[in-house]
Amino acid sequence: MSIPQVLEVVIGLIVVYYLLGSVVSLVTQWINEIFESRGKALEQYLIKIVGDKKIGDLVNLPQMQALRPIRYKSLLSIFGSVTEPKKIEKVPVATLVDAFFDLSGLTAKKEMDLLQLADLIDKLPDSEGKKAFINWINQGVTNIADLRTRTTAYFTGMLDQAAATFRARARSFVIILSVSITILFGTDTIQLAKTLWTSAELRAVAAAQADAVVAREGANADLSNLINDLSAYSIKIGWWQTQQFPQSSNVTDWALFIFLKVLGLSITAAAVSQGSSFWYDLLKKLTSPTTSTSSSKSSDGGSSSSASSSVG
Repeated sequence: MSIPQVLEVVIGLIVVYYLLGSVVSLVTQWINEIFESRGKALEQYLIKIVGDKKIGDLVNLPQMQALRPIRYKSLLSIFGSVTEPKKIEKVPVATLVDAFFDLSGLTAKKEMDLLQLADLIDKLPDSEGKKAFINWINQGVTNIADLRTRTTAYFTGMLDQAAATFRARARSFVIILSVSITILFGTDTIQLAKTLWTSAELRAVAAAQADAVVAREGANADLSNLINDLSAYSIKIGWWQTQQFPQSSNVTDWALFIFLKVLGLSITAAAVSQGSSFWYDLLKKLTSPTTSTSSSKSSDGGSSSSASSSVG
């Protein structure tokens, strides 16, 4: 077997994984923006902190309103540039602490006795934030500065949990979308590897696209461009229309076909779910040595020529 040919096949597969991963990333981004997934995950934890009744008051505070991202109002709004503020997606811990102290009436207070502090906290609606304050007060923490320090540590943990929740949900969606897109395009890794191995022309296309991907530093393309790039590998939507099924009625042939097809699709889905950035980094590592070698050879050649000229 020719090692360079094996490398070309691997690069071809990686390019396809990168392109499909880019489709998944692009669609995931659209879905997250349309459904405000990150904002909803954060809001879930803000409700834990202040309760259902106070969440509106919290997010409507000026320092919180300033954090709302501005995006298109709907899919059709792109034509009229109609934008609106969306749910808060990220909030600095210090800002959230200030907002909570404003909401609870503690901002203007420097020193309070135990009864005053307990009465103020008791007015807050039931929430995990209220329970935390009551627990600290019962432990004898009544100094406002100490309460702010503890609140900062507590909110840091809550915001980390909100980010982890969003990542877990996004990861699950990426896996589901990777499986769906793999089935939609019918990208069978085993069959694609065979095609790349037997087609020098297709390997050349893959090498050219690999260089193009690395050259543009993995910049995101639009969906139509990604699908056009995939079509260079004869990968199109509606794969079942051109799929070559076994011609015989032999059960063994069909069983082997189904097994290899499921295995090939499973490998593709697992690979695509790793994300386009993963495959871009790997592609860059595989193509960079070639570039470096070519550059060094060119430099050596140039040096030899210069030396020859000098001697002449």
